Amino acid sequence: MQCPKERKITLNDGRLAESLEVKECPECQGAWIPLENYQVWQAERERPKTVADLIPKTLDVEFTPSPHDAKAAFCPECGCYLARVKVGMKNPFYVERCLSCGGIWCDRGEWAALETMGLNIAIEQLFSSEWQVLSREREHLAIEKQATIDRLGEDLAHRVFALAEELEKHSHGDFGVAYLMRRFENFTQELERAKRKS
Repeated sequence: MQCPKERKITLNDGRLAESLEVKECPECQGAWIPLENYQVWQAERERPKTVADLIPKTLDVEFTPSPHDAKAAFCPECGCYLARVKVGMKNPFYVERCLSCGGIWCDRGEWAALETMGLNIAIEQLFSSEWQVLSREREHLAIEKQATIDRLGEDLAHRVFALAEELEKHSHGDFGVAYLMRRFENFTQELERAKRKS
């Protein structure tokens, strides 16, 4: 079996985690995870009940993607093109999977990054449309939060985030939101009037 990225290199037997046998490339240090092996390993672990439960609290880990991450690849088992899914924001990387035989390819360090984010237990879910939608929503929220911090400063921004969480949980939180909206609507109108006078 040849490496999907270093096509002239033969994959060797290896192990990614306890009881997860894989085929490893001695050159690029990537790992091919046959579907059967992954399913056996997966069955021994508690898996998320929904895709939403899989979305990590953090979208990033300290990780430098392999230079082979950008290379297109073919399944070492059946020769089909490997589908790719992006993971992470600041340092995104791509996990690859054969949609024909179900095998998974992780470039050097990607398995450890997935493990840190808690995504290694349900890699097949990363390729679902539901994951893609939820992941994009989480990315947009993270970008919005960072923009809020940049504009308001960390202290005030975190107080805003804490208040938003409290209002979401409160049974009458909508009253608080309505109050804030009215307050800022009045503030905006006063600013407009001041501009017209000047």
